[in-house]
Amino acid sequence: MGTLRSLADDLRARSDAELVALLEARPDLARPAPADVTALAARATTRASLHRALDGLDLAHLQALEAVVVASPCEAAQVAALLATDERRAGELLDRLVLLALCWRSPEGVRATRAVAQVLGEEDDRPGGPGPAATGSAATTFGPAGLGPAGPEVPEGDALDAALAATDGPARHLLDALTWGPATGALSRSGPMAAAGTALVEAGLLLRVDEDHVVLPRQVALALRGGRLHRHPAVDPPRVPTSHVAQEVVDAAAGGRAGDLVVLVTEIVDRWGVRPPRVLRSGGLAVRDLHRLAAHLEIPEAETAWLLETAHAAGLLGVDDRRGDEPSWVPTTDADGWLLVDAGERWARLAAAWWSMSAAPSLVGSGEGGRVNALTTATSYPPARRRRHDALAALAALPPGAVADAEHLGELLRWRHPIRAARAGGDPASGPEVVLREAEWAGMTGRGALSTPGRLLLAGAQDTSDQERLAAAARAMEPLVPPAVDHVLLQADLTAVAPGRLDGAARTLLHLVSDIESRGGASVHRFTETSVRRALDAGWSADRLLTELAAVSRTGVPQPLDYLVRDVARRHGQATVGACAAYLRSDDPALLDRVEHDRALSVLQWRRVAPTVLVSPVPAPTVVDLLREEQYGPVVEGAGGGAELFPQTARRVQRRAAAPVRVSGVDRQVATAVVGIVRRGEGAAERGSEDLATDPVVIAATLREAVAEGGACWIGYADDAGGVATHLVRPLGLEAGRVRAAVGDGDVVRSFGLHRITGVRPAG
Repeated sequence: MGTLRSLADDLRARSDAELVALLEARPDLARPAPADVTALAARATTRASLHRALDGLDLAHLQALEAVVVASPCEAAQVAALLATDERRAGELLDRLVLLALCWRSPEGVRATRAVAQVLGEEDDRPGGPGPAATGSAATTFGPAGLGPAGPEVPEGDALDAALAATDGPARHLLDALTWGPATGALSRSGPMAAAGTALVEAGLLLRVDEDHVVLPRQVALALRGGRLHRHPAVDPPRVPTSHVAQEVVDAAAGGRAGDLVVLVTEIVDRWGVRPPRVLRSGGLAVRDLHRLAAHLEIPEAETAWLLETAHAAGLLGVDDRRGDEPSWVPTTDADGWLLVDAGERWARLAAAWWSMSAAPSLVGSGEGGRVNALTTATSYPPARRRRHDALAALAALPPGAVADAEHLGELLRWRHPIRAARAGGDPASGPEVVLREAEWAGMTGRGALSTPGRLLLAGAQDTSDQERLAAAARAMEPLVPPAVDHVLLQADLTAVAPGRLDGAARTLLHLVSDIESRGGASVHRFTETSVRRALDAGWSADRLLTELAAVSRTGVPQPLDYLVRDVARRHGQATVGACAAYLRSDDPALLDRVEHDRALSVLQWRRVAPTVLVSPVPAPTVVDLLREEQYGPVVEGAGGGAELFPQTARRVQRRAAAPVRVSGVDRQVATAVVGIVRRGEGAAERGSEDLATDPVVIAATLREAVAEGGACWIGYADDAGGVATHLVRPLGLEAGRVRAAVGDGDVVRSFGLHRITGVRPAG
């Protein structure tokens, strides 16, 4: 311990197991593998790495780190006093901070790295903190927790207590205003406050920054705070008021939502496979298509947008631009395989896609920045994924069956990740209420509590592979999803009731020959002339249609439905369409008279060429579509004069390989291998101790250390001709990519470009 004088020395003295734990906790330090311990220490103190590490700290560790910066070097007892907690808890917090290499143990006590103190000052404006501590004066340095600098002539001990006890009136009011930060105050040049400020400066209780500003010294602020660093120390998580629901009830509710999710996505696949909507020129889905789909599914547009983004993230939807017409949104070939697996596996794939996707479906709609369409790049918002993970991780930390509302869950999130919460602010795109709502849609929660399959999907990310977690969650969800049914109850009012989730051949048949009228645990399907004609257009005969309906019905085919099917079939195909661009032929002249004079069909520009023939300059496919819209029910006539049937075939597009969105850490095996590389590099560095360090991160860190301590360094510097010269320098400042340093033994100051420094080594 007596030889530890820096973070690098502390890391060298750690065991391999401790270094492995460090790399697992801060995976960015392992990629790429550092050459030696010096490189590891330098990387651990870079601003980017420190921001990542601080981003993952909860409020207790963040306040403990501030306490270390204020009292450094310190022991657990000093931190416990600053945080108003016991020494055991303070020791636990310090151990974690040391493990993360945010602090290191010196002979005098625990110290925070210099870079940590600098970064903490930047993060000090988070909600719940004291507020910004900077005044814009370059002559004043501020610490965390709203504390000012230490005063050189501040009374100490009993003298300080006596001086504070003697203050009253305007002087006491001024001290109270500065106690909890910010530490700087502006004074008028005359009046009681100006006199009080002058008196406090003369007593050493305030420091004058300039003619108009004073700052409260650190020693005085801590005395006024009663030795506490924060007004409200938060060494323990806030208590979250919860209600309790039996886990069986939670799982049953989640299973019902999972069944609804599978049904709705299946409906989208079926519908868009036959009638795909076009892709906007700017990308995404048109507003009217979103409205139409929401009305068809009988759900709000917000949930419809969420469904589409989730199905797209799961690889079930894609853009088909292979044809000559406009690009369309169609199901991918992966959707066919998805339709064949069990409901639990279907749910697991969708839930995992929602869990990992970077899209924020709640952005869809009109906002301050304009309209955001579904399935566009404008819905990409990576912070939403991080906050989704944080919110459900906080929910998973509660006991099974515990239900927390969004407000109290937000309080817990602000404690667990204060810096992230401050950065998010009141962002409506990914707040706790949005996450809880989407988790309910995804079947991850039921009745507000996390379901058992949901826990399996979230847990064990470091211990199991993604496929194993998905399989375990799917197995847990499978018995919870209401079982599918393969039959319906045909009724005399031309409806069919499905007493559960339809699947297989029954779903395909009902989807073709009927329109869904209402959804729920038991769905109702309505038979109409249009729906029956849709089956006849696909090439079905009346007898085949009635036979198939009888096969899936437990009640037989009612007489009204039999009459409807046969009546539509009798009138189906009375008119035939060909190419003239198109012609319409019928043996019934009265029918052609009605078609010719139908104002809804005037766009077809009919011309009578025979009593039984009409011709049009409009292409035959358009003529067929318009006639079918007006309920004339034509069939297409082929070149040989026979009817040409076009069964409904689902369009599919090959799924385009996209870069997977993965947030992975460093497992124990990788961390152990990296530690081995570091140890071997450290041995090589000791054997060649006179060589200059060439890692850019190490170069910058060594120069910053030399600036702070006033030490000297040997540097290799490339000149304009490409040669490299070695200089002995004393760095004075490092900013804007340049180093100001005194060269040699003289006071000549020279500026060196950081990009030209090829290596560095401390002198002495």
